[in-house]
Amino acid sequence: MTTSNTGTQDVDPAVREELSRLRDSIDNIDAAVIHMLAERFKATQQVGHLKAEHRLPPADPAREARQIERLRSLAESAKLDPAFAEKFLNFIIAEVIRHHERIAEDAVNGSAKTAN
Repeated sequence: MTTSNTGTQDVDPAVREELSRLRDSIDNIDAAVIHMLAERFKATQQVGHLKAEHRLPPADPAREARQIERLRSLAESAKLDPAFAEKFLNFIIAEVIRHHERIAEDAVNGSAKTAN
């Protein structure tokens, strides 16, 4: 295989075709991940509203710990680095908590407005 400064121009057409096929698959998976994250955040927004309505704390450290352990186990089964899965979930959890805090703040501010 030869390469040049112009990228894949000198690559065997069969290799280019396989690369394209794999990249198409990656693009489809990326789209599915984004759609799944969107669905997850729709559900967590509902949780945030329920927590705010009942004055529950935005974070639930015990559940978060269980979820991290669950995802680490799933990652191991899937041959994915459990540390990566934990970092990924921690990132999502932090964003969810941030949303829940905002929802709770909006609920308090909305209550304060209607009390005046």
